[in-house]
Amino acid sequence: MRINENTLLEGNKVALVPYNAEHVPRYHEWMKSPELQQLTASEPLTLDQEYSMQKSWRDDEDSEATSARAHGTARFGWFYFMDVFHSAECTFIILDKQQWAASGAEDEQCMVGDVNLFLTDPTDPTLAELEVMIAEPSYRGRGVGKEVTRMMMCYGVTKLGIKKFQAKIGLDNDVSISMFKKLHFQEASVCRVFREVTLELTVDGSVGSKLLDDMCYVKERDYRQTRSNRTELVSH
Repeated sequence: MRINENTLLEGNKVALVPYNAEHVPRYHEWMKSPELQQLTASEPLTLDQEYSMQKSWRDDEDSEATSARAHGTARFGWFYFMDVFHSAECTFIILDKQQWAASGAEDEQCMVGDVNLFLTDPTDPTLAELEVMIAEPSYRGRGVGKEVTRMMMCYGVTKLGIKKFQAKIGLDNDVSISMFKKLHFQEASVCRVFREVTLELTVDGSVGSKLLDDMCYVKERDYRQTRSNRTELVSH
């Protein structure tokens, strides 16, 4: 999605950056993992397919124009193929903030996972499906997924006008289900065929206000400028 092509979101633990071509090789290595394939209900792609998918995500138009063209769905794992269903997507790569800021390392060396918003309903641009993947095992159970989820929700509310979030999670993924329920998502439905549960949270009114208040520490920065000069991140 072009709206976030130069956006960096700075949290306490992580920095969320646009998904660029340089991130693809490590992402591709992640998705060779049978564990991640199972947790994300996905199928492995070739490296060329991953590059094509990254380009589709990066070059996708913003939500209003894109959603107006949507005409049907075909879901393969967790990927939406753009030639069949052109849903708007907003994707960030999750970086270890301290490692990235202090060491001056390349993005790829600091990658932790990714987070996505899919605007899949052409009749309701305020509804988004939220997906979070903490690919590096050493970062699980440390509050990273929770912070990333709330950061992405705030971004969806303030920048994309989202009012309701959905999370579709495999029934065997107890950790993710528990995390979303702790964030007050409620079970909406269970699909036995695809073995997934759909959790939902409406963020209008007091729920939305509390979310924005709790995440007021998150800073939005210019990605290219911050990448060239990371001293501001180090000082926080």
